[in-house]
Amino acid sequence: MESFTRAGLHFDVTDVGPDLPGAPTVLCLHGFPQDRSAFDDVAHRLAGRGVRVLAPDQRGYSPGARPRGRRAYALTELVADAVALLDAAGAQRAHVVGHDWGGVVAWALAAWHPDRVASLTALSQAHPAAMDAAVRRSTQGLRSWYVAAFQVPLLPELVLSRPGALERLLVRSELPEHLARRYAERAVHGGVRDGRLAAGIGWYRALPLAGRPVGRVTVPVTYLHGWRDPFYAPASVLGTSDRVDGPFERRTLDTGHWVPEQEPGAVVEAVLDHVAAGASGGAEH
Repeated sequence: MESFTRAGLHFDVTDVGPDLPGAPTVLCLHGFPQDRSAFDDVAHRLAGRGVRVLAPDQRGYSPGARPRGRRAYALTELVADAVALLDAAGAQRAHVVGHDWGGVVAWALAAWHPDRVASLTALSQAHPAAMDAAVRRSTQGLRSWYVAAFQVPLLPELVLSRPGALERLLVRSELPEHLARRYAERAVHGGVRDGRLAAGIGWYRALPLAGRPVGRVTVPVTYLHGWRDPFYAPASVLGTSDRVDGPFERRTLDTGHWVPEQEPGAVVEAVLDHVAAGASGGAEH
């Protein structure tokens, strides 16, 4: 499949690997300001191992799925999009991989719809409740300063759409320059009027409208994080295991924030471990 539709919105999808009965399905969810190409290397490696991989350009990133207003980007809507993709693909359950904001969606999907999630591989993103708790007792609030800055209307779009501004910020966070340029150029293409940058920021602006908390997770979880990641305090990272009731493993990588692009092999290994556990009866797939 190349696309799916939900509530009148049209989402672009990468779909690689065998679409065969019994073949495991992996759902990859990107973050800000990435797109589905963040998982290109991961997807093709998994496909080569007999796994079907679905990677959508999520709400706001697909040109046909860019509604106006922050309420349209509430977490409940983002999770419903992921469920709709699984339905459209005929996948009852999937091994879910989420990075950054895609990780928030992945945690919520696992907490709210455990019947649709065979396993969760969280990249960089700590459990949202662990982050909330860490804001009150660690450096997490300072590390998340941009969340508050993004609440200001229009100004973030104007600042980040200036030539080179977003690219410089991404390079400073250790994203390779060629990827920073590609993500930045796509995010600011057409300027503020294009709406894509505003849509990505809309995910942050909709945080107060989450609707329901991301609760405890019962599915098997592997949490991959880079020890140089500037966006997550140790309290958030270490507190994540306290929010998981199922099997949990944390793997620390010698990298920063951009795990799917910089450590695709580690991501593939973690996912295949879950697939193997499912095949042996540890989790359905």
